[in-house]
Amino acid sequence: MKKFMIPLIALAMIFAASCHRSGQKPSGDVAATEAKLLETGYGVDTLLAVAELHVDKPVTIHGYVTHVCKHSGKRCFLTGEQQLYTIRVEAKGEIGGFNRELAGSKLVVNGTLKERRFTQAEINDMETEVNERLGKTPDSEETCAAELASIAKIQQWMKDHDKDYYATYYVDGLTYEVLD
Repeated sequence: MKKFMIPLIALAMIFAASCHRSGQKPSGDVAATEAKLLETGYGVDTLLAVAELHVDKPVTIHGYVTHVCKHSGKRCFLTGEQQLYTIRVEAKGEIGGFNRELAGSKLVVNGTLKERRFTQAEINDMETEVNERLGKTPDSEETCAAELASIAKIQQWMKDHDKDYYATYYVDGLTYEVLD
């Protein structure tokens, strides 16, 4: 059950980002905009809007820490100024881990943008697993309904964009700096 929960939660968090960015088109001088962003780093919202262009490339990203995994500190989540989108940052390179005290702080992270693609079969397996849990515990009704709604939105996005996968993005963080 746990093996599906983490990807499902990630899918739900990232779904909002993909829905809003799917209709966005770059305007103006794209090369100049890209050069400026590379100098100053991407905000979370901006990076997610152009993520597919930067997979496996070095990126600098800035945002506010919304959560640090309390057991290992090996990942944290950053959000943008408007707190609409979230991206996961994995502790790699010089980052041994993230302290829980970083929650609420603004970070600049240097790392590599990564992509995780969920296939239609994986998403169908998640849906089956959620349906199997439905009604088995008193609180499962509401939780399962929310998960099924997220899965339905993801499947609709895939259909609308004629894709046989759903991509989520994260950063393998190499270094970070606290801006506060």
